[in-house]
Amino acid sequence: MYTWTFWILVCWLVANVIWMFAQMDNQSLLKVFAWINVIAIIGGFWVFYATTAHGSLNTWFIILNWVNVVLAIYQFYAGYKKD
Repeated sequence: MYTWTFWILVCWLVANVIWMFAQMDNQSLLKVFAWINVIAIIGGFWVFYATTAHGSLNTWFIILNWVNVVLAIYQFYAGYKKD
């Protein structure tokens, strides 16, 4: 479960960043991505702390989780800011 979740989160992060930069002016899309990121963050931290870790992915998994946190904060800011 640990490795499987890691790779799903990596794919989500790559797709999220590419699509986000392609649609920077679409505030409703940024809101949707931010809320999906919240779900990914909760799931990512839960898997990181609740399952058996693999030593080679341990550092990358926590970095991935915190990159998702920073990205979600930016998406919430950009999605909910007033013009």
